Amino acid sequence: MAHHGQYSEQIKYIEHRGGVEYAIKKGFVPNMNVEGKFYVNEPLRALVYEELEHYCNTSGFAGFLPAVKQVANVASLPGIVKYSIGMPDIHSGYGFSIGNVAAFDVDDPLAVVSPGGVGFDINCGVRLLRTNLSEKDITPVKEQLTQSLFDHIPVGVGSQGVIPTNNSDLEAALELGIDWSIREGYAWVEDKEHCEEYGRMLNADPAKVSIRARKRGLPQLGTLGAGNHYIEIQVVDEIYNKFAASKMGIDRKGQVCVMIHSGSRGLGHQVATDALQVMEKAMSEQGITLNDRQLACARINSKEGQWYLDSMAAAANYAWVNRQSMTFLVRQAFAKQFDLAPDDLDMHLVYDVSHNIAKLEEHMVDGRPRRLLVHRKGSTRAFPPHHPLIPADYQFTGQPVLIGGTMGTSSYVLTGTDKGMDECWGSTCHGAGRALSRNKSRNKLDYKDVLEALARRGISIRVASPKLVMEEAPESYKDVSAVVDTCHAAGISEKCIKLRPIAVIKG
Repeated sequence: MAHHGQYSEQIKYIEHRGGVEYAIKKGFVPNMNVEGKFYVNEPLRALVYEELEHYCNTSGFAGFLPAVKQVANVASLPGIVKYSIGMPDIHSGYGFSIGNVAAFDVDDPLAVVSPGGVGFDINCGVRLLRTNLSEKDITPVKEQLTQSLFDHIPVGVGSQGVIPTNNSDLEAALELGIDWSIREGYAWVEDKEHCEEYGRMLNADPAKVSIRARKRGLPQLGTLGAGNHYIEIQVVDEIYNKFAASKMGIDRKGQVCVMIHSGSRGLGHQVATDALQVMEKAMSEQGITLNDRQLACARINSKEGQWYLDSMAAAANYAWVNRQSMTFLVRQAFAKQFDLAPDDLDMHLVYDVSHNIAKLEEHMVDGRPRRLLVHRKGSTRAFPPHHPLIPADYQFTGQPVLIGGTMGTSSYVLTGTDKGMDECWGSTCHGAGRALSRNKSRNKLDYKDVLEALARRGISIRVASPKLVMEEAPESYKDVSAVVDTCHAAGISEKCIKLRPIAVIKG
């Protein structure tokens, strides 16, 4: 018999609750405080089950646990409230799976914060700029514009920023977030209004960011980075909700938008690494035992817990500044190409969302408001209409939710719903989610084939590291439309706009 238990026994703990919702019952892993649940349609369910079956049929184990096991292990963490939730784009990650949402009761002295529930790329997120251009305006100059964006914006693994910054700039950016960008002239005042958290987490404390993290972050401010990060010129392909789209300034098919997907670069990675080291030590002092040591955590109200939250907030501010600096450079590139001011091109920010973050929020639990620390890793906040924390422009539509596709596939704008607020702490999916590991992608695909496939579809592409392209090829990912349709079917967010890429810039 395999070391990891019989698949036929394990699968008994997973129960279909109707529609696209599945429950993971207590007992699937030891010490579960609450149930797990996840949302998948049939093709996505098959991927989740296959991963579990493969795990059950192997004895040794390298890499991460299957996503359903990870969701269940998170359900065993102290202070978790109601359930551990998996989104349709769920796949294995460090500790928490990517696509896992979990909320912890701040007023429970045993409740924890876990860096694995945020991820290494703190405040990796997506922003969308609209324009008043149409596809026909871009087509004749698409190659020049793509090249111009590639020239303007530093991309790739070790890329360095072009916006001059010194140590005192970095310190201010960590503390002030987008307010630093406004002060320095890289942001419009109205950009702030259209960012989650208004582009600044107020509890950020630069003093809690290590020297090593700062050293990594200083040269990279305003850079795209490699991996799944990208800038895409996109066109509106479908509008599902005309009213909501019009509030976002999007009113016709063929309208041109720009999507920026990036995070906190080496700085965020170092903040997470530093915290994990500190928490591994702190756990024995705090008497915390875990199913999986990758879930290293600390009591929310402990010195280590607060230290992490304050340094995480500083890294989140860095990521907003980073996306804002690239927004400034995108506006410059378009202005130069079309010989018009960015304002005349209506290059306004539709919204900016984070999908790797932990935040203090108020939610209704069993009929009364509770203060929760909501971890969203590979999941996007999706607050409903009339929520006080979303901008005035979107009070009647619900919060815009930006779902980035993978290189060359569609992206979506969704809106938040009351059902998502009630059932998932106001959260939904974040993208396509991996179907193949990075290594498998490299082995199975040839980068020239991937680039040629994009060119055949009329997509201009500039890539700093062509050999990394296979890892991000659409074949390596789940179908983003299936992921979005599952969230729509579950009622946890609603489809608003579908976008199709016409140019991709990648690290």
